Amino acid sequence: MKILVGYRGVNVGKDLLKEAVKQAKAFGGEVHVMTSMFGGEKTEKEKIEEAEENLENAQKYLADKGVQCETHLLIRGRTPGEDIVEFAREIGADEVIIAVKSRSKVGKLIFGSTAQYVILKAGCPVISIR
Repeated sequence: MKILVGYRGVNVGKDLLKEAVKQAKAFGGEVHVMTSMFGGEKTEKEKIEEAEENLENAQKYLADKGVQCETHLLIRGRTPGEDIVEFAREIGADEVIIAVKSRSKVGKLIFGSTAQYVILKAGCPVISIR
């Protein structure tokens, strides 16, 4: 079983990793932790380094729990939702784990919702953690 975790390293990040550990141990899963950044001039070097550090921390956390993982930093000019859905397809993920946050209807309209996009477009089951 391939498990993809859409990870930013903030707020509920540890909860996503805890769920990945639980799923990996229950089903003998292979974990892939990914962070998506839009890319281009908007992506500063410091933000890339911070994302790399967050991914290293995620890998250490999972290793400490006895779960091997691969980390991926994607900078492909896509929104995070598009990247998660496409990367899940590319690696043949059986499950995606993402974070959701509460937003008003207006907030969703203006800013969109990564979680909503992933839930509606992913070709596999999606676990959402709040």
